[in-house]
Amino acid sequence: MVAWDFGAMSLPVGSGVRASGNALHRTLGARDLVLLGIGCVVGAGIYILPGVAAADYAGPAVTIAFLLAGAGCLLTGLCYAELAAAMPEAGAAYLYAARAFGPRPALWVGWMLMLEYWLAGATVATGFIAYLQSLLRDMGMSMPQFLVTATIAPAHGAASSTGPRADIAAVLALGLAGFALMFGARVTAHANTALVAVKIGVLALFLVVGFSHVHPRLWHPFLPPSDGPFHYGPSGLVRATSIVFFAYLGFDAVANGAAEARRPGRDVPFGLIMTLLVSTALYIAVALVVTGIVPYRQLDVPDPVARVMSAIGYCGLSSLIKVGALAGLGSVMLVNTYGHSRICLSMARAGVLPGWMARVDKTSGAPRAGIAATAFAAGVVAALFPISILADVVSLGTMAAFAGVALSAMRLRVSEPDLPRRFRIPLGGVARWGLWFGIVPVAAFAVCCTMIGVVVTDLTLQAATGHPAPLIFLGAYIVAGAILIERMMRSGRRLTP
Repeated sequence: MVAWDFGAMSLPVGSGVRASGNALHRTLGARDLVLLGIGCVVGAGIYILPGVAAADYAGPAVTIAFLLAGAGCLLTGLCYAELAAAMPEAGAAYLYAARAFGPRPALWVGWMLMLEYWLAGATVATGFIAYLQSLLRDMGMSMPQFLVTATIAPAHGAASSTGPRADIAAVLALGLAGFALMFGARVTAHANTALVAVKIGVLALFLVVGFSHVHPRLWHPFLPPSDGPFHYGPSGLVRATSIVFFAYLGFDAVANGAAEARRPGRDVPFGLIMTLLVSTALYIAVALVVTGIVPYRQLDVPDPVARVMSAIGYCGLSSLIKVGALAGLGSVMLVNTYGHSRICLSMARAGVLPGWMARVDKTSGAPRAGIAATAFAAGVVAALFPISILADVVSLGTMAAFAGVALSAMRLRVSEPDLPRRFRIPLGGVARWGLWFGIVPVAAFAVCCTMIGVVVTDLTLQAATGHPAPLIFLGAYIVAGAILIERMMRSGRRLTP
């Protein structure tokens, strides 16, 4: 049974509430955290991924993929809930790993977190511009292609093409999200609430209209027979599950909100769990409608939800869906940049990143320099790389961070048993060899490692068939991380918060 103390929480020393001008302002309540989570989770996962995952990997069984990913994320979410309630500071997975295992493992977790947030921001911005282009075409307008196409563009053959172009529109979209964050967490929460209200309203309309046009025959076979490795069949379902894990990266952003929550011991676990339940229900409902109206092989498009409305003759509603998608993806950019800037703040306080990224504006309570840097970094990647190269690598970063959180929960139960755990991971476990082998964190770690293995295997197969770009990107990032981390460890600096 879950042990959950709803009483007031006294914050421990080093909790992020500091007397200096670098303190974040505690202004967020339970509702704000739930909406932050939904703002980050319900975006690309619902407007883009159902089509890709159904068309290429799982067919109508993409609904099962979302359910499996949601179940796996619930395991990790319970670990996040215990740790965030006990350590309500900016940094989330990086902070937990530093407290549990010391600087070197924490630096690796932080490096993978940076990969997750960095590329997720770029991926979502790219999807945002794709929906914006589609909406503009509905209105008889368009943007110049050289301003909305990545420098490295996927070609139909074995190689990619490059040219004098960049997705400048995606850079501007990320810049706008960063500008909104400069006014502080309270203003960010209000902006996010407005965007979430728009996208949930549009999704509700889509589901009401869509369910009345569903053709159940399109759900048969629910899991198409295998066409090859990771292409339909059981292996395709597992691969689809690994892809839709990307949809749940908002967990870490909610955990980072603990540093600005008024009652973190109560509100952060509530925000994490409610985010998961609401988001998974929406994913499953939308996936059922999408695959029940358009044959799954025709869903490999950048705007599958709008494609469904066009297929049943609701062209006007299709444009409204695109407005909802823009609101949804806009809220993801907002919350993703928020989470990224707070990770950078924590790592800057630890001496890993430049100290100026830890400066907090006294009036707004926002780390403005860190926000600008993270938005710019994601914009550079969005300008250079297409979504097809980024998506799988984002999933790897997400799962690596989730695995680190599960291990940290297992370690801290033994190394720091007296932490004020206002929320405790349920189902119990046993302590052996310096770790607490709880049923939940062990299962979470196993799920993450399995998904990582699936993605790496598929990326290797893609490289063998002439599409090596994602694997090269991942390899270069890991090598760069190894070099930087070793240099930091040899520097003799204190590298933990």
